[in-house]
Amino acid sequence: MTDWQAVRRLVPEVLGALVRRYGQFDTCEDAVQEALVAATVQWPAEGWPENPKAWLVTVATRRLADQVRSDTARRRREEADALRTPPAGGEVQAGDDTLTLLFLCCHPALTPPSQIALTLRAVGGLSTAEIARAFLVPESTMAQRISRAKQRIKAAGAGFTLPPPAEQAERLGVVLHVVYLVFNEGYTATSGARLVRAELTAEAIRLARELHRLVPGDGEVAGLLALLLLTEARRQARTAPDGSLVPLSEQDRTLWDAEAITEGVALVTATLSSGPIGPYQLQAAIAAVHDEAPTAEVTDWPQILALYTVLERVAPNPTVTLNRAVAVAEVHGPAAGLALLDAVSADERSSASHHLVSVRAHLLEMAGDHDAARAGYQEAARRTTSEPERRHLLTRAARLTGLGRSGGS
Repeated sequence: MTDWQAVRRLVPEVLGALVRRYGQFDTCEDAVQEALVAATVQWPAEGWPENPKAWLVTVATRRLADQVRSDTARRRREEADALRTPPAGGEVQAGDDTLTLLFLCCHPALTPPSQIALTLRAVGGLSTAEIARAFLVPESTMAQRISRAKQRIKAAGAGFTLPPPAEQAERLGVVLHVVYLVFNEGYTATSGARLVRAELTAEAIRLARELHRLVPGDGEVAGLLALLLLTEARRQARTAPDGSLVPLSEQDRTLWDAEAITEGVALVTATLSSGPIGPYQLQAAIAAVHDEAPTAEVTDWPQILALYTVLERVAPNPTVTLNRAVAVAEVHGPAAGLALLDAVSADERSSASHHLVSVRAHLLEMAGDHDAARAGYQEAARRTTSEPERRHLLTRAARLTGLGRSGGS
């Protein structure tokens, strides 16, 4: 991890420290962003501070105080609040405020989409453009949504403290979903030259550990942590030296993180036997089956298909059906998988996705229809905004050039 990646991981902690102290989410975030800009200018020229987090908190506090002092009379109340407890010598509270910030972003005054968007921005560190792509809306629309969310939190008068246990339980579902989305954006970046953003996957796993520490008896919290560990365990094998994507079936499994797999399998094994089963536990169980297979050829696809069938009943959505289609193809043949994809194609949420097109191309390749598969890979490459995925899809298409249609399946 580079120094600047480490700084990025500090951002939610710095923001949390300021919001805890001053209680002004929107102005605190602006101040933190100004401190980051100052750091990018000063640190390369003057040297890195001994304590980057304390430096960012101190500079952001000064920016916040400057802003408060320059406001008009209508802001005098905020000025008094912000200046009543000035920091002592730039000291930072030893505890980590990120978890409290996470629950604050999931405040019940916000709609679920706003909760997720605000958390991805403040805790996950994603840009507004990245969040907009995840929600399939224009960047300007997402910017307005995030701005309104911050104003609603301010209007609700929410304090910077963890909510009481009963309210924590109410917000937990959204919190888990947000952590899951942060991990996914890091594991397969939606755009850009890099496939993986390790700083985001690491932050998501850290937050999942904090949640597991907070509510150790919750099966879905344990399931999410297990899922992230079991998925992250494969990261080193997912990309070739040139940064191109390596599919699961072709990965060098000796590069997988055995320690993370052991921890993840233990978590999911314990949680599956201790209470109601939810979607994160089921996804973790699927990941465990993949990770425990010594080679792709001996993967227990019937068990994976059975788990996806249950998952589709518990949490139906087009992505689950898409993955089940692959499992169906592995167990019952590509024709059965392609038939299932027809149902997914009718769903507007996935019809424009490059994932649907690439999976169809993969199943067509399995069926021996190389011309149609090649065209599908090329179409998926045109739709994706991820450069590594585009290169991978075009490579798959190139491998099929001149092969035509075979008779096997």
